[in-house]
Amino acid sequence: MEKLLYKILKYPWLVVIVILAISAGFFMAMKDNSRMETDLDKYMPQEHPAFVYSNQAEEWFNINDGIIIAIENKDGIYNSGTLKKVKDLTKALQKMDEIEKNDVTSLYTADNIVGTDDGMDVKAFYKRVPKTPEKLEALRQKVRSNEMIYKRLVSEDEKVTVIIAEIKDDVFSQDFYNRILELAKSYDGPEIVHVAGRPIVEGTMALLGPADMKRMVPIVLIVIILVLLWVLRSFKNTFFTMLVVTLSTIWAFGLMAVFNIPIYAVSTMIPVMLIAIGVADGIHLYSHLDLYLREHPHASREEAVKDMLHGMWKPVVMTSVTTAVGFISLLTSEVYPIKYFGLFTAFGVLVAMLFSLVLIPAGVLLMGLPGRKKTKEHKENPNEGHIAFKFAEMLVAHKSVTIISVAIISAISIFGITKVWINSSFLEKFEKDSDIVQTDAFINQHFGGTSTLNVILQGDRENIFKQPHVLELIDEMQNDAEKLPLVGNSFSLADYLRRMNKVMHADSAKYDAIPQSSDLVAQYLLLYEMSGDPENLWKVVDYKYNKANVTLQLKSDNSRAINEAIAVIEKYKEPLAKEHVQIRYAGSGYKGLVFTDLILEGQIKSLLMSLVIIIVLLALMFRNFTIGLIGSVPIIITALISFGIMGLMNIPLSTTTALVSSIAIGIGIDYAVHFIERYKIYALKTRDKTKTIQETMLHSGRAIIFNAFVVIMGFLVLLFSVFPPNRSLGALVSLNMFTSFLGTVTIMFIILYSSNIYFKDKK
Repeated sequence: MEKLLYKILKYPWLVVIVILAISAGFFMAMKDNSRMETDLDKYMPQEHPAFVYSNQAEEWFNINDGIIIAIENKDGIYNSGTLKKVKDLTKALQKMDEIEKNDVTSLYTADNIVGTDDGMDVKAFYKRVPKTPEKLEALRQKVRSNEMIYKRLVSEDEKVTVIIAEIKDDVFSQDFYNRILELAKSYDGPEIVHVAGRPIVEGTMALLGPADMKRMVPIVLIVIILVLLWVLRSFKNTFFTMLVVTLSTIWAFGLMAVFNIPIYAVSTMIPVMLIAIGVADGIHLYSHLDLYLREHPHASREEAVKDMLHGMWKPVVMTSVTTAVGFISLLTSEVYPIKYFGLFTAFGVLVAMLFSLVLIPAGVLLMGLPGRKKTKEHKENPNEGHIAFKFAEMLVAHKSVTIISVAIISAISIFGITKVWINSSFLEKFEKDSDIVQTDAFINQHFGGTSTLNVILQGDRENIFKQPHVLELIDEMQNDAEKLPLVGNSFSLADYLRRMNKVMHADSAKYDAIPQSSDLVAQYLLLYEMSGDPENLWKVVDYKYNKANVTLQLKSDNSRAINEAIAVIEKYKEPLAKEHVQIRYAGSGYKGLVFTDLILEGQIKSLLMSLVIIIVLLALMFRNFTIGLIGSVPIIITALISFGIMGLMNIPLSTTTALVSSIAIGIGIDYAVHFIERYKIYALKTRDKTKTIQETMLHSGRAIIFNAFVVIMGFLVLLFSVFPPNRSLGALVSLNMFTSFLGTVTIMFIILYSSNIYFKDKK
């Protein structure tokens, strides 16, 4: 490797030109082919059994996510102006190419099941906008008496009504999102028009994601440049270090574009990751060069570069490989955004390693050595290394204090880990005071909820859902679920039959119940099919009446709400099984829950996998298994502290924060590798333990402090993200870098020192 680098660097200009030319190609691919993934279903593995079944159920019952448009009139909706807007907006939505006419539900299109002298009829609430007070009051009474509409399409205070437009996943686009918002805005005044629903969440995320990346990348560049100028004290060194990370970022995104991999919300953090991580190699290379020039102030460029590569190529390669392993371990996740994030960040890290070993030495050969005034500074400050010496000696003298402190912190962290929870909510990725969150909260306050959970019931024979005792069980299950604070409403075939039974008995509340005869149930359903729109019926039951769909409306899309609802439903699993009916789940709410399980499963897999691989890699690199175990100590402690703090501070695991452990392991292990490598060199060179710990702390300890400081400052830039999970990630990773650094120069240092690993054999 070392000889190959020498050969390549015989032609430094050619090296720079070739790298820049390839980078230009990747940049053009990135510019032309990059795209943001807006469909949240595409974040999930479609071949997973839960998703396969859910997709099948969605086809059976035409289950689609809906755009919810709420029209608010603080003086009440029962006036001609507001009702005309409901009608006009409904028709405008029906005319859009992306929306099927029958998939728009509003007070204008809803069915009103009523009893007649001849039996039962299904009528519209209004076709012509009522204008007289009498007709407006009549409409109000119709809605109030219809429990399938009241509190579902019209709020209890009668100041808000909603229009629900269901759309297929494959028709949603950024252009459609913009047209929906423009259409809603055009109907503002004096009414207030609110827009919510999962597709709107998707569209807003797609809009804010790239904008967030464009905002954060310049900030992180400025922060890193300023920190590097302070640490490296050289414009030249800073320029080449930044060139390395900039080009590695272009290559990572360029490769994504070449393979047509979309940019997910979590992918927007890749530039921040690579910029913060990639500078580490440059810091260690220039730190080594600086120390060499202090001892050899008259060395030539070639001599300095040769020594830098000889002393540093191995730890640079080792740290980059271990960092890449930390990210590659994310491939064990079945969640696409996390999988691709790990793969392309690992690629960027390895590219940054290659550029560090080629571009930085080429820069020294072409532009000259850094200013040699550092030699003078060193002479003026002969005690510069004494702080490192005293720190090393102090740690050795007070080993027990460090060990006890680590044990206490670890115990507290393990307790915190027991409180960690997973959150599948996409809405909670936004600020609590953002328009989209406020709108969602407004609709949840007035209606059943903007999120749904579909309970799919499958019987073993036809017409099983015409049996009264089966329908009563479903009705009872719905009532129990609606007792939960976060379950607003539910809807099923039972609601249709209760309504039909009631209107067929002169709207008597006594008959607001499931008919007691299967023949009567069959008769009611036949009447509805003949007089109403059977397409509405097929959303709650199939035409053979052996499959049924119960929809629960939830006021939150997070995992806790969905799990609470499922816990109630599961109580009816056994009673329904006795009737030969099975319970399964479908819809975006359930898929979000499965999504969280996959996040947890992937997190555990990647954590264990990366830890095992890194221990093995360290053992192979240093040809000693004990070294592999010693090197893993800081990252194990870091992972414990990280998850412990998440539990204690109620920070949930999400697609974003699930990356914490892999990032912590991937980056944190770098400090251990550099420290152990330098400890080994000084141990074999001096054969003096005191001298070894002093020189190691001065050489590697110094570079590690600089490295940790730069990485921490880089990740703290995520605190400026518009997405709260990104901010949590930035804070957690910054904390992880600090604990990894501290763990390396304290507890790992003490274990390494106490093991006598390089002092057992005096030969």
